[in-house]
Amino acid sequence: MQELTHYIGGEHVKGGSGRFADVFNPATGEVQAQAPLASRDELDRAVETAQKAQPAWAATNPQRRARVMMEYVRLLNRDMDKLAEALSREHGKTIPDAKGDVQRGLEVVEFCIGAPHLLKGEYTDGAGPGIDMYSMRQPLGVSAGITPFNFPAMIPMWMFAPAIACGNAFILKPSERAPSVPLMLAELMEEAGLPKGILQVVNGDKEAVDAILEHEGIASIGFVGSTPIAQYIYGKGCAHGKRVQCFGGAKNHMIIMPDADMDKAADALVGAGYGAAGERCMAISVAVPVGEETADRLILALKPRVESLKVGPYTSGDDVDFGPVVTAAAKENILKLVQSGVDAGAELVVDGRDFRLQGYENGFFVGAHLFDRVTPDMDIYRKEIFGPVLSTVRAGSYEEALKLAMDHEMGNGTAIFTRDGDAARDFANRVNVGMVGINVPIPVPLAYHSFGGWKKSAFGDLNQHGTDSFKFYTKTKTVTARWPSGIKDGGEFNFKPMD
Repeated sequence: MQELTHYIGGEHVKGGSGRFADVFNPATGEVQAQAPLASRDELDRAVETAQKAQPAWAATNPQRRARVMMEYVRLLNRDMDKLAEALSREHGKTIPDAKGDVQRGLEVVEFCIGAPHLLKGEYTDGAGPGIDMYSMRQPLGVSAGITPFNFPAMIPMWMFAPAIACGNAFILKPSERAPSVPLMLAELMEEAGLPKGILQVVNGDKEAVDAILEHEGIASIGFVGSTPIAQYIYGKGCAHGKRVQCFGGAKNHMIIMPDADMDKAADALVGAGYGAAGERCMAISVAVPVGEETADRLILALKPRVESLKVGPYTSGDDVDFGPVVTAAAKENILKLVQSGVDAGAELVVDGRDFRLQGYENGFFVGAHLFDRVTPDMDIYRKEIFGPVLSTVRAGSYEEALKLAMDHEMGNGTAIFTRDGDAARDFANRVNVGMVGINVPIPVPLAYHSFGGWKKSAFGDLNQHGTDSFKFYTKTKTVTARWPSGIKDGGEFNFKPMD
């Protein structure tokens, strides 16, 4: 049994609380490691270490900080296979999917190489007689990130890369279900030249989360996870005077218009709905065909594709479509929601409830499910299932389909498949969802744009990565400078307007 550690001050530190969380191999159901659950004292130590290291790092010029990011990109590419294998072993996703997880984080690191440009302030020469005015972006101090199990590489890098490039120290509290890759990422950052104490990993549960929320030495917090927890962290973090951005759950709709290429739409739905066993906040979980004929054609195209999906462990090769879900509890919850859909009267076109994988009977595998004739009052429509379940809600018109996406309390991502540019343009302009795909099923923006949902999918004013991340991890200071020439004037007691 492997006992994992925290990573504090550039060293692997054994847990001192006496509490541990089991880390499973989702394919076999076996406990393969134990992650320590930090006490408040251990979190305090990490913050104290970060506070000591951060001023010197902030005083390092942005170009030198960017060179660390450049070297980090090289090391991530060097260790891509090792990182992907460790990620798959704890999460269960396939190796190609795990490499994609690392790659999408790496791309944000690449963006952060532009820190010298992104941190430039503004300057006004001659704002008044002998007066110049300029602004500068300065780091916050110590930032923290609380990240989920489903992207153990990507989301931590989305947070700590821009935070560190801006001159902050960063404390990462990863999911206790998949903690190994975050520890590896911290080691690689120091190999790239990051000073010890700037990036630290503290494993933990709610006790560590509350300690982060309440600690006076932590200036900002990023979170990705479920909506109820996002609301909790946002409310409590803000109440303690921190800058907070929280990204919650999703229920992403894909509208299929009558003129859509049905084969392409079906292929897109299968990849977006079942990839990573549906454990993605940008997964398409609701298909909305417009018109009965469109719906019939869509189900006809989807059924054989879903039935032929290959489910298995990552060790079975790259032709596996998706692996197990992360825990036995996740599997139980998915199957419970599937049964609720059946009980509510939805038509289960593809039934994966009896799926069993020979040799992996104790693994957390869930077969693919496809529902038709789902209605908005059903739990399988309202709730985020986070599993390989696609629900089809038939709409009588474009306006009805649009209303479905707009009325749902989640607003993370959405898509429309059509050949009609006018319909696509209208959809993109009107839908109240943060990320929109036009003939693109998973509209995750590239690193130099920002990622973020609307409604109950996001809490806070700024999104992840892109220029928003540099705004989030810095504070603006504006200086008004006057350098009079000649004989100095006496004191002035009134604020003089600019001439």
